[in-house]
Amino acid sequence: MVLTSVGKMSGLQKKTSGIRNICILAHVDHGKTTLADCLISSNGIISSRLAGKLRYLDSREDEQIRGITMKSSAISLHFEKGDEEYLINLIDSPGHVDFSSEVSTAVRLCDGCIIVVDAVEGVCPQTQAVLRQAWLENIRPVLVINKIDRLIVELKFTPQEAYLHLKNILEQVNAVTGTLFTSKVLEERAEKGNESISDSAPGDQIYDWSAGLEDTDDSHLYFSPDYGNVVFASAIDGWGFGIEHFAKLYSQKIGIKPAVLQKTLWGDYYLNTKAKKIMKGDQSKGKKPLFVQLVLDNIWSLYESVMKRDKEKIEKIVTSLGLKIGERESRHADPKVHLNAICSQWLPISEAVLSMVCNKLPSPLDITAERVEKLMCVGARTFDSLPPETQELKNAFLKCSSEGTAPVIVFVSKMFPVDAKALPHNKQRPLTQEEIAQRRELVRRRHAEKLAANEGKDLSEKPPSENTPEVNTAETKGEEQQLNSQTEIMTSKAVKQEADNKESFIAFARVFSGTVQRGQKIFVLGPKYDPAEALHKLSHQCSATDDLPLVPHMTCCTLENLYLLMGRELEDLEEVPAGNVLGIGGLQDFVLKSATLSTSPACPPFTPLNFEATPIVRVAVEPKHPSDMPQLVRGMKLLNQADPCVQVLIQETGEHVLVTAGEVHLQRCLDDLKERFAKIEISVSAPIIPFRETITRPPKVDMVNEEIGKQQKVAVIHQTKEDQNKIPEGVEVDSDGLVTISTPNKHATLSIRAMPLPEEVTRLLEENSDLIRTMEQLNTSLNEDKKTHEINQKTIDRIREFKQKLEQSLQGRKWRNAVDQIWSFGPRKCGPNILLYKFEGYKKSVWQCLENTVKEVSKYRDFDNSIVSGFQLATLSGPMCEEPLMGVCFTVEKWEMSKVGEVLSASSQDSGQCDALEQEQNEDTASLRSTYMAEVCSEDKHQDGNQSVLRSPEKTTKHKAEVLLADCYGPFSGQLIATMKEACRYALQAKPQRLMAAMYTCEIMATAEVLGRVYAVLSKREGRVLQEEMKEGTDVFIIKAVLPVAESFGFADEIRKRTSGLASPQLVFSHWEIISSDPFWVPTTEEEYLHFGEKADSENQARKYMNAVRKRKGLYVEEKIVEHAEKQRTLSRNK
Repeated sequence: MVLTSVGKMSGLQKKTSGIRNICILAHVDHGKTTLADCLISSNGIISSRLAGKLRYLDSREDEQIRGITMKSSAISLHFEKGDEEYLINLIDSPGHVDFSSEVSTAVRLCDGCIIVVDAVEGVCPQTQAVLRQAWLENIRPVLVINKIDRLIVELKFTPQEAYLHLKNILEQVNAVTGTLFTSKVLEERAEKGNESISDSAPGDQIYDWSAGLEDTDDSHLYFSPDYGNVVFASAIDGWGFGIEHFAKLYSQKIGIKPAVLQKTLWGDYYLNTKAKKIMKGDQSKGKKPLFVQLVLDNIWSLYESVMKRDKEKIEKIVTSLGLKIGERESRHADPKVHLNAICSQWLPISEAVLSMVCNKLPSPLDITAERVEKLMCVGARTFDSLPPETQELKNAFLKCSSEGTAPVIVFVSKMFPVDAKALPHNKQRPLTQEEIAQRRELVRRRHAEKLAANEGKDLSEKPPSENTPEVNTAETKGEEQQLNSQTEIMTSKAVKQEADNKESFIAFARVFSGTVQRGQKIFVLGPKYDPAEALHKLSHQCSATDDLPLVPHMTCCTLENLYLLMGRELEDLEEVPAGNVLGIGGLQDFVLKSATLSTSPACPPFTPLNFEATPIVRVAVEPKHPSDMPQLVRGMKLLNQADPCVQVLIQETGEHVLVTAGEVHLQRCLDDLKERFAKIEISVSAPIIPFRETITRPPKVDMVNEEIGKQQKVAVIHQTKEDQNKIPEGVEVDSDGLVTISTPNKHATLSIRAMPLPEEVTRLLEENSDLIRTMEQLNTSLNEDKKTHEINQKTIDRIREFKQKLEQSLQGRKWRNAVDQIWSFGPRKCGPNILLYKFEGYKKSVWQCLENTVKEVSKYRDFDNSIVSGFQLATLSGPMCEEPLMGVCFTVEKWEMSKVGEVLSASSQDSGQCDALEQEQNEDTASLRSTYMAEVCSEDKHQDGNQSVLRSPEKTTKHKAEVLLADCYGPFSGQLIATMKEACRYALQAKPQRLMAAMYTCEIMATAEVLGRVYAVLSKREGRVLQEEMKEGTDVFIIKAVLPVAESFGFADEIRKRTSGLASPQLVFSHWEIISSDPFWVPTTEEEYLHFGEKADSENQARKYMNAVRKRKGLYVEEKIVEHAEKQRTLSRNK
């Protein structure tokens, strides 16, 4: 097929009903990029011979080397079907779990997707993940079962076995969609109760995946060849078919209607040749199913004859199919080439897949109302709570109109870097005839001037005569011209180099409404932009060209360039109508990763993208030469913009840290940083492994499984753990772990107890961190008496449900009334730790937003924030290795204030001095507090010359109160924070402490012969196998295991090495798990001493992790330099 011109493409963009925005999703190595190659070759962009070998959309060098896709790239294809013409915007996405964020960016821009499944491996973990992502974005899938040639060539299945195997794969895929659908049905039933769904118009439910209750027809969700949403293919051999192709073919031969054949070609039907009828129940009668008899048998016999080089049979097949095969292919040494030539003409894969896409996947006009509402509602807000001007925009989405009056709405899903050389205006273009003539004339002139200059030189060598001055002028002219041309060349080179070094960022976007034009001014809306707030300041009629007041999270920008994305190429466009995918240049200073662009200020920002992978692998980077630091900082900013999933942080220690999703992702980010963005040499630290600290119940048995308390203690060997954590003076710790501590000025005394939270509570707090953050914001606005927008009823219901779940999980005598006494969550006010109050005379609750009460006035009122801040600091860095706490509950059992403290709080209430600062009270930022403390201290210095006022208890109470009254953020507040933090730390140390490690779930596919080696690698790295099952119809085992993140580096490489590449793992961050061993454990009983020896020789895993983190943070590590002094160390062998 010939290449389609850009003019033709921009013409097709205007016909919205003929556009299909699709992406290809699958597990790693299931053949997405090969399939994309086959589709691209149908447009003549690449040769059909190179399809599958070139991997055209893998444009990065490391993608070609590793053989996996690492970024999603788009290309526009033209497809003709009968009289209809279609424009297909195809996005190829990665299958590797580390790059699943790229899948999210692709899925958001599409209306449909092609799910590719390997016929041998079947449904893999990432297949389930991409199906879930497609479901969450409400986009419609079709299925391609790829690599069917492997069933013939590798597994050597008979057609009958292959049919059963394919049937099984279809059932597996449908089971995944089925579970997604039923979970949705149950959710909706729980929400709506017995509400009927009859209110909504029937038209809305056509393409609705999740319209949900039992009366909804879910038949369109499932994949079945007779619906026409399944294609059987082998992309590498260039063939693919849907059963409608064979239904048409055989309807003429057998004389049965194509519609009947379409329904019966797949399923338990067989052909009764005598009666020329199709009968049901093939297996019970031992007959061949129609699919095997009419379809698979033919493909199998073709493969067999080509592989065995049976020339006569091949010729017979070729002539009966009416194909023309070139001499080159038929004589080629590799039979696969011959096979590809026959199959790609007989059953062209591009024809089968693209016609299925055009028939079964929706155009941008068919976007469902539910998907629009989902996109427009950020966070906990419902569609009904949006301003009326915003709700009107729903119609613009549904119409997808390109008229001039329609508001422009564009979503940018990611920013991707492009070499400045690759931009259309920097490319070398073919010269026109006029330009060639001009250049020819210029060259001739220069040549004539050169000759004239040379003649002048010859004349000057002759004896001097009248023409000497002229020659000199000619010479100088020649020199000047030479100099000018040299400087021109130099400057052009410098400009060129500068252009080469510059990275241009292009926004990967889709137009949902209106027409985008080059040079248009438009609003850029950040993810926190609130249309309700903005519409108070602006009229909804205003445009980006007007002079407007400042609105938070909103800026204006000009769309400099619009590009048609063509894989590795970009083509300039003047305008792009609604429903198209495009690239936008000139947004790099306005958009970080994703954004919403609109001409209407009433447009809400789109819902954030759903990312499957959590970034967990951290490394610190620094330049080899310190002078390169500015380039590194600039490079990391660019990297942060270029990758949707990477996070770039500067820690308190000043280290620059990269947080990535996995090892492959980390490697790609470091390569990009070195070679593309910073262009400097960098040194990378060992991976920074995150841990959490927690406490557990005291163990019942010791390290040798003896019941504690019944063994004979060996006091001589080691001191007990209590001595190890020496507790300073002034801190009382009683036997059950209650810690009592006073502030340095003795004005307040706190009693704190730490308890481990049940596992399900910790999990609940982690899952609902966003909801807890919302609660915190609502409570803050209540306390500040701000007129906030009406609290959404749905949010209130979610908070109530969360509270009920907490009450169910926290049951028993010691948790009585605990949920009502929750004072705060931590760290950062939304973490998995709880602070409770159990002292009299105080009432404050995190559930304020449910009761709509304002904070009570009491003697503790001004200092409760100091206690909360101390708790936040304590939970942010624990005592073991300064890592955040998890699953710990601190209870304040007593808080006594001396008379001074009471006078202070009472008078501050009367004077209302603190009311002005009440707004900042809930912010709890340490920086604010430190500045206030500094101010107060300086005030004290001016008042009294020295600060003994604060410390000397001899001074009168009145004088103290006056000084302390300076501010409720004064020194007393600071002392309370520090005391609270210390108290929490000691309370934690009074209980058995444990480390928590981050865990990966690891799915490994391996054949039976290498199973033992896989287990060896897992056990060596502290892995734990959860289950192992054999895949039906194959000799492949699927092993599910958990593996600590700390042990995962180099794991994939080691498994591949040990199994000769026959097993490949997929690692996804799963959860946090307590490491059972005590990091401070030493043998204390006779049994332990006999078992472990005095040195406790077997390595304590938790201690090893703890010391490694302490060393990295520069904390004290208790280590002996010479561990075994009695052993001889012979460095060189004795002669």
